[in-house]
Amino acid sequence: MKTNNLLQTGRIGWHWAALLGLWVAVSALSAAETNPPLATVTNAPVVTATNARPAVVTNAPQQRVEAPPMTPEQMFEGGTNAFNNWIDLSAGGFISSGSKAQLQQWHQTPHGAFGGVEDFYYQADLAKGTTLTTDGRAIFDTDDYKLSLGVTREKLGYARFSYTEYRTWYNGDGGFFSPTGTYFPLSGSAPSLDHGDLTFEAGLTLDNLPKVTFKYEHTSREGTQSSTSWGFAQPAAGATRGLSPSFYDINEHSDSFQLDVTHQIKATEAGVGLRYETGRIDDALKTDQFPGTSSEQKLTDRQTTGYDLFDIHGYTETWLNKNLMLSSGFAYSDLDNNLSGSYIYGSAFDVGYVPTYLPGVGYTNLIGASHLHEYVVDLNLLYKPFPNLSVVPSLRLQKEDADATAGEWETAGSGVPSFGALPVTPSAAASDEGILEVRGRLDITYKGLTNWVFWARGDWTDGQDNMHAAGGLAPVPFFGTGIVIGPSVILQQTDDDYYYQKYSAGARWYPARGVSLDAGGYYKRDEYDYNNLVDSTQNDSFNRYPAYLVMQNFETYDGNFRLTLRPCRNVTLVSRYEYQYSIINTKPDPISGLSEVQSSTMTSHILAQDVSWAPWSRLYLQAGFNYVLSETRTPASDVTQSILAAQNNYWTLNFSSGLVLDNKTDLKLGFFYYRANDYTDNSTVGVPYGAGAEEYGVTATLTRRISDHLRWSLKYGFSQYNDGAFGGNQDYTAHLVYTSLQYRF
Repeated sequence: MKTNNLLQTGRIGWHWAALLGLWVAVSALSAAETNPPLATVTNAPVVTATNARPAVVTNAPQQRVEAPPMTPEQMFEGGTNAFNNWIDLSAGGFISSGSKAQLQQWHQTPHGAFGGVEDFYYQADLAKGTTLTTDGRAIFDTDDYKLSLGVTREKLGYARFSYTEYRTWYNGDGGFFSPTGTYFPLSGSAPSLDHGDLTFEAGLTLDNLPKVTFKYEHTSREGTQSSTSWGFAQPAAGATRGLSPSFYDINEHSDSFQLDVTHQIKATEAGVGLRYETGRIDDALKTDQFPGTSSEQKLTDRQTTGYDLFDIHGYTETWLNKNLMLSSGFAYSDLDNNLSGSYIYGSAFDVGYVPTYLPGVGYTNLIGASHLHEYVVDLNLLYKPFPNLSVVPSLRLQKEDADATAGEWETAGSGVPSFGALPVTPSAAASDEGILEVRGRLDITYKGLTNWVFWARGDWTDGQDNMHAAGGLAPVPFFGTGIVIGPSVILQQTDDDYYYQKYSAGARWYPARGVSLDAGGYYKRDEYDYNNLVDSTQNDSFNRYPAYLVMQNFETYDGNFRLTLRPCRNVTLVSRYEYQYSIINTKPDPISGLSEVQSSTMTSHILAQDVSWAPWSRLYLQAGFNYVLSETRTPASDVTQSILAAQNNYWTLNFSSGLVLDNKTDLKLGFFYYRANDYTDNSTVGVPYGAGAEEYGVTATLTRRISDHLRWSLKYGFSQYNDGAFGGNQDYTAHLVYTSLQYRF
């Protein structure tokens, strides 16, 4: 696990040095502007008592000029003066008890102190028509950094450089077995993943000449991320459950180069571009099987890919006349992958293969390659036969051709025929696939009726997928029982068809001033027909993979409604409701002896209400309420308690308020509440699913404008989280104290 103490590692040295240098330069410029040198005046006439202009004295009363009243926006900003540059320094942290990992994942922050330069922005004219902009951020102990520099020259071009680095946190803990009160944690702190992005971009924008842009980008992801796939655990005699945590070791890097040229030729704008990307993905899924028992095994599933991607693309946009525009696009991509990896059981992670008796089927020395060609063509037409009617038909064609080969040494412990000095069995696989997809779309919008807007849309996709596959793992004994699993070779040839269709329609009505009504909905149907020309497996046997299904249909009905009311100038009410009903129909191979069945249904109701009220120019109030009712049922949930109907019911409440205490002081308050009560403890017969979480919190922020240039803020927050699905092991209570000082110039 990487340390969070960045001051010890020296990783932020150059970040701070760059920002400090910018700050010194800005301070010098600001001082020069506020303290100009004294001017030397020569040949100026001398004012004496003899030539001084006499004062004009009148008895007219002096008139006092009243400044115009500030707008509400100026009231909250603290005055009419606007400053284009600023630096914001901040510091704070969490004081918490309970699960630190859950706190870090929920708030995406470290659980201790953090702070630094929260935001910095500076803009200046280097010369006439030449502008320099820079902005940045550097927060210690969150690994959150940003630095960007840009120079723009009017009628010539621009150059930009930026670097961004940030961290994300995950709760990597496993499950909870309530009958024995056993919890399977991964660690005290949350696993973290560091993201980096380095970009350089330059462009030429000369008048009447093609616009040229070049961009280089380097991206990276390094660290640890939790997995939703848990390993086996034996919390009680005779029970084997997926409760043990798994996590990913991530190490990914990529470099991309892109060149684009665009030009306007009379009524046509055209562009063409090239892109090359190369990268390496070296990830490993690590699972601790049966932790704390004599059968404990640590499984490392390493997947390594090196790739090269070449892409060429282009587009055109042409106004054929004032009511008709044609646009087109084309792209070709060529992707090469080189694969390697292993699937090894051991007493520790990242070990080499050692033959033992207990581990299951794995492999080592995986070597493979794949190749993908992709072609895409887009055509779009905008037609406005009347001022209030627009019709947009579009067509998209996509073709993919792919092939892949792989070979490895299969491992399964003792009892497996040996290959050389190790008990491994060589195996290999090969496949090729071709996909042809045609998508059509039609959009119609009509505004010919007063206070009405109507729209309709249709989407259709027709596709074919042809695949040939051969290979697979060799037959092996299952955990030393003598039972042989797996055919020596899997042969598969499919000629599948799929058809998607979606129809949407809606309208907006303004029946009166301050009232608007939106209503709409859609129907969607996805059809998959699997034509299995060759299938070496027996679909009426224990092993029914891969050609078990011959048909699946997905249907969704959706209706939504939105009402916006403004009964008075300072009050806005927004009400929303959405209903959704989905069905899945599945038909297995007739040889299985099973008939077509409605394999799943899902019903959802979504209700929301938002209220905004500004009773005073110095005060605003906002509140929102959301309620979701969603259930998914399957035939299995009707016949066994081990598989329950999936519930996704929850509701949220939020409130925020802002008050101008005086011309220099603002106060903002916030409150939120979240509740999901879908957890059912059926751990005696299965693995419980469903959320049983409750969270609430309050925040208060005080902002004081010390001067036109300087403002200070103090924030306090409190939050509490409880989750019954984990037996209280992921509960936490947290207090946040955070302060910032902003200087504007």
